This record gives sequence, C-alpha cells and structure tokens, in this order.
Amino acid sequence: MPDIRALSERKRHGEELSADELRWIVDEYAGGGIDDAPMAAWLMAVCCAGMTQAETSALTEAMARSGRMLDLSGIERPTVDKHSTGGVGDKVSLVVCPISAACGACVAKMSGRGLGHTGGTIDKLEAIPGLTTDLSAERFTEQAQGLGLVIAAQSADLAPADGKMYALRDATGTVDSPALIASSIMSKKLAAGCESIVLEVTVGSGAFMRTRDEARALAELMIGIGRRAGRKVGAVITAMDEPLGFAIGNAIEVEEAVAVLKGGGPQDVKEVSLTVASWMLLLAGVVAGRDVAREMVMSSVGSGEALEYLRKMVAAQDGDPDALDRPMLGWAPDATGELMADRSGVVTRLDARQVGYAAVSAGAGRRRKGDPVDPAAGIRLAAKVGDSVQCGGMLAQVMASSRERLAEALRQLERAYEIGDEAPPKTDVALDELFGVGGMQQ
Repeated sequence: MPDIRALSERKRHGEELSADELRWIVDEYAGGGIDDAPMAAWLMAVCCAGMTQAETSALTEAMARSGRMLDLSGIERPTVDKHSTGGVGDKVSLVVCPISAACGACVAKMSGRGLGHTGGTIDKLEAIPGLTTDLSAERFTEQAQGLGLVIAAQSADLAPADGKMYALRDATGTVDSPALIASSIMSKKLAAGCESIVLEVTVGSGAFMRTRDEARALAELMIGIGRRAGRKVGAVITAMDEPLGFAIGNAIEVEEAVAVLKGGGPQDVKEVSLTVASWMLLLAGVVAGRDVAREMVMSSVGSGEALEYLRKMVAAQDGDPDALDRPMLGWAPDATGELMADRSGVVTRLDARQVGYAAVSAGAGRRRKGDPVDPAAGIRLAAKVGDSVQCGGMLAQVMASSRERLAEALRQLERAYEIGDEAPPKTDVALDELFGVGGMQQ
C-alpha cells in the first residue's frame, strides 16, 4: 500500500507519480484515511516541484470521480459552464450565468468559496438571505432541467475530494500551483456534466497567475484536460492588476452584479461579462456568429430577462429574490471607515492582491479553514487607476466586522494605493481569447 509521506518525499524531489498513486491519495483523503497535516505536506510538495501534464490530468480525473459524475445529456438546452481562476472583485459569474440562461443555454455550475486573497462565488451567493448552495446531485440536475440555471457548491456527492482539498489549500497557503488550480477547476467542471466550458483566466497582481505567459499556459492546460475528456473548452484571459469593478466583498459584489444586469454598473465588469457571455453562447452552439451573440447578450440585459433569471434562481435555491433590490442585500456592517488621499494627484497603482488581503482582514474572507465570512464586510472603491484625487478626498470605504478589523483593513488598503502626477496608459480588461471549436479560433 502507498504511503503519503513517501509520496510527498518523492514529489518533493521532482519524481512523477503514477495515476494509481494519485487516485489513492485522492480517495484516501476524501475518505478520511489521510489527515490534514500529511495531505498539506503533499500539497506543498506539489507547489514546490510542480506536476506533469499526465499527473495533472490523472489528478483531475480522480478528483472528479471521487463522487458522482452527472449526466446532463437529457437536457434539451445546450449545456454550458463557466469558471474563473479567481480574482479580487470578480463577480462575472453572477452576471454571465443568468445572461446565458436567458439567451437559451442551460448553465449548470459548481463553484467554490473564497481562496486566499480572492473571493468566491459561493460566499457571494450565500450573502443573499435564505439562499442555499448545498444541493444534492438530484436537486442540481432537476433545477438545471427545469430552470436552465443552477449554481451550487461542491457537495458530498459532487467532486467531494476537491471540496475538501480546496478548503485545505486555502488554510495552508498551498494555492499558487497551476496543477492544483487546473485540477480543482476542471474536476468540478467534469463532474457537473456540461458539454461546453468557458474559462476566465485572470492575470496580474490580484490573480494566481502573474504574467500573461503563465495565464496562457494555465488556460492551455485546462483546455487540454477538458478536451481529452470530450468537452468543448475555451478561455478568456482577463486583467487583474487592479480589482474588477468598485465592489469587493460578498453582499456588496452581488449588489454590483445586479447593477450590471440592470444595464448599469462599472464599465470593466460590463466589458468582461459581455465577452465571456458571448463565448458561452458561441461555444454552446446557441448562436453561430460573434455579432449575433453580443446582440443577444445585450438584449437579455436591456429587456430585464437576465435579471429575472437571477431572481428565479435565487427563489429556486430558497433565497429571497426581493433582497436583490435592497442596498447590500439588507445587510449592515458593524464598523465602517474611509481611506483618504494624503496628496493630490492621479491614482497610478491600485494593487489588487493588497485590496484582497484588506477585504479578508475586514471579514469578507477566511484566514483559517472553516472561518465564517461576514456578508456585510467589504470595500467600496471611490478611486481607481487613472482617477484624479484631491488631498483629503476619499479613496475607498471599508465595511468591517469590528473596529479592530476595520483598523487592520485600512492599514492594508493604504498600501494598495499609489498616487502620482501622471495617469498611466489605459489597458484592456479582456486580454486574450483561446478558442478553436467550429472555426472560432482567435
């Protein structure tokens, strides 16, 4: 029988583990045969030594098959899934999933909670009063069939090994590994059963991938895993040097996503959402042309159909859809404070990762495995890169779980801002698109 300590040592020295060994690790950890401490040592070895493509594919398959593999082939609508590699203020899933459902696709999505400095779609959705994301495989499939839109957390019967490993990685600092990121994301995607998968791969200071080359390599790794499993997969690479939008947190990001679905909201969120949603429709085969896809996406927002689909999903998952009309979904923070500019000028840098850490300190994320998150905690930015500011003017508002956490978050947020005399050049948010199905190579 294999031994986890020996496998960790071999991996630390750069040896390639077999598919059987990786399957044993996944099954034993999921079943309680391996404790958190030795599993964390193995994860750290992977972070240090990396994994081959064969290892990553084998790990992904083992994680996906640790629970039920859903069969959505009986659903009449074309099925499509979407996932992000994580970012700060990235609420794109909350926008594009109801848009795609309103346009005729079936979106059946399994998501994760916050990981490190990045937010999680599940934490954001659970800020909606009453809403549950813990769905059985049967309920997940029934909602996908009946409504055409479902977003759920990993459950005991859907990729359970990934759910357990995901929480351990967050708590032990074993997050920044392309192989672990790819296997975590793609195991959920394969288990959820959708025919098509659009990936949003973020790059920059607030992402796990720091360069465009790293982001492209991760995207190609995940695309390869998916296509070997018989799925249609593509990726959009997006910038994450500064937060996406102006809201960072849980309830506050749902509020901003609703604003976009109403036709408003920040321009960068709208730009990324339009690109990702269009590719979801194209890859799923709902439409055949890029221009038609974009028009359909914009029409679903303009008519209110996309927002109505979000309301229907909230109600189907026991949430209160009327909360979507309340500021901060009805939540009020325990403590609030403002970060003021110490000089006049132009914001030349807003470090997304530092903003993410500040949001965690405020209470919007987790420092340890199992920590609760405060739905009311978060950051509302008043100035981003390129904006002019006056000395004493507000840069951001922080909402925190306590006065102590507020003070800590403000100290961290102060380090995220740099103010200079000249604005840096504008850059696009959507940086690259990797697709190659049906002649749609970009």
